[in-house]
Amino acid sequence: MNSQLLINRPHTTVILAMSADGKISDEWRSPARFGSEQDKLHLEQQVAQMDGVLFGAGTLNAYQTTIRITDPELLETRKQQGKPPQPVQIVVSSSGEINPNFRFFQQPVPHWLLTTTRGQELWHKTAGFEKIIMADDNFNQINWSLAFEQFQELGLKRLGILGGGQLISTLLKQNLIDEFWLTICPLILAGKKSPTPADGDGFLSSVAPRLQLLEVKTVGQEVFLHYQVSYTILQE
Repeated sequence: MNSQLLINRPHTTVILAMSADGKISDEWRSPARFGSEQDKLHLEQQVAQMDGVLFGAGTLNAYQTTIRITDPELLETRKQQGKPPQPVQIVVSSSGEINPNFRFFQQPVPHWLLTTTRGQELWHKTAGFEKIIMADDNFNQINWSLAFEQFQELGLKRLGILGGGQLISTLLKQNLIDEFWLTICPLILAGKKSPTPADGDGFLSSVAPRLQLLEVKTVGQEVFLHYQVSYTILQE
């Protein structure tokens, strides 16, 4: 177990497909549908192991839906483990500005919102989310330590992180990512503005999170990489 893991937060795994040049979408931030059927199956298998999945409002805006477990064997396994059919789906939005007409809200999954006081006020009288979690830092931004403590208290021991790059970068800076599952797909997207698995402000190489390769699988033209994250501890 990594030294940065705390008992009061869930174990987290980023699950993403990306192009061979490290892009998770094109410059127009279109829905990333370049993964194969095998990649889709892999995503569903990974999500089926989670108590919840976390994704940013930008990711929801792009897809307008979320991943749902449909494979009968995966559903039966969750049932035998005493888990509900679907992991909770947690949308992250500090502002709470999410289109209530997205098909996401008609999908038969638990809909949760992680937001601030400001975001909660927008959804106070609007149907859509069965649970709203407030984790406010008093500047209308998410307090991630508080958010993850609440996740743990709500029984979420394993969280899948589905994007986007800004959310993942933020969580890396908070030492809140434990593993990556990256699918390398055989295409080049290019583009200076195309999002990557970790956007936002970067790391100096001396303090950048390191990855330990746990597993490599090649299926067809795609490569599946499983990493554990190690964080550099600065010495006083």
